[in-house]
Amino acid sequence: MATFRKRGSSWQAQVRRDGYPAISKSFSTKADALSWSREKERAVERSELPIDHKQAGGVTVGDLLIRYVETVTPAKRGARFERSRIKTLLAHPLAQASLAKLSPAMVARYRDDRLDSVSGDSVRRELTILRHCLTLAKREWDAPLSVNPVLSVTLPAPSRARDQRLEADAGRRLRAAIGPAHAWYLLPLLELAIETGMRRGELLALLWSNVSLGNRTAHLPITKNGHPRTIALTPKAIEVLKALPQTEARVIPVSGNAVRLAWERLRERASLPNLRFHDLRHEAVSRFFEAGLTVPEVALMSGHRDTRMLMRYTHLRPEAIAEKLARASEGCFTA
Repeated sequence: MATFRKRGSSWQAQVRRDGYPAISKSFSTKADALSWSREKERAVERSELPIDHKQAGGVTVGDLLIRYVETVTPAKRGARFERSRIKTLLAHPLAQASLAKLSPAMVARYRDDRLDSVSGDSVRRELTILRHCLTLAKREWDAPLSVNPVLSVTLPAPSRARDQRLEADAGRRLRAAIGPAHAWYLLPLLELAIETGMRRGELLALLWSNVSLGNRTAHLPITKNGHPRTIALTPKAIEVLKALPQTEARVIPVSGNAVRLAWERLRERASLPNLRFHDLRHEAVSRFFEAGLTVPEVALMSGHRDTRMLMRYTHLRPEAIAEKLARASEGCFTA
């Protein structure tokens, strides 16, 4: 913020901003003082002025992360997961670093330390949170930070998309591993995942009031990307839904943690330790394409708004393509 003071025949301009040392200069006219002060204020916005290291030394990365998790994280749909990642950031020595000493090298050290124990994707997510936290602190919290050092650090490369299809044998093994003594919801949950392409969280949040068996649709008002969608139900999905009791508001009234534990035990019984529940969504999207649905139709079912992301989920079986080609070539150059 700039202030002006008349001193005899001259004008003194002073610019103050939290985290930066006050600067002042005298001019013969107020117009010149105004022009200079505006330029210095723009320089602050562009991070071209040195920060006040005395003030910056009293603020740590951890201070900003705590404010972030208390004021920003709660509004996010994935708040529970973000809190866990911020807890990891806070447990590292990087959180004790003062803003005056924070550097790209320190962030890179955090990256390398974490890569010793977790995947590159996990580290990318953690550093993305840190990057957004520092950017927000610099822009809106007047944090004494001249530049965001995370922007200068190379993030781990994203993992290659999993080429995971549910083979017929795997499907049989999963079904055989679900007996009368096991969780009642496992089989319908798996079948609905395959038939609809819905995420686990979407399936567990599905309400009977949003299911129309007559119209063969299910409406999802809350999704991972924040965009509601209405999906079409296959005959098999309708059959599964009709067999479920409609005694509660939710179609499958169980907790996410209960499903996670039941799924882990099911994988062990079926000897499929590497199969993820999310792989069922991969399988569903691939089947939609093999059934002849167009890209927009599949996107309507899956909720993907980015075609490139949608194609990552598409793993067509070569034998299915061969059958299509065989049908297309029937009758060519024949009598």
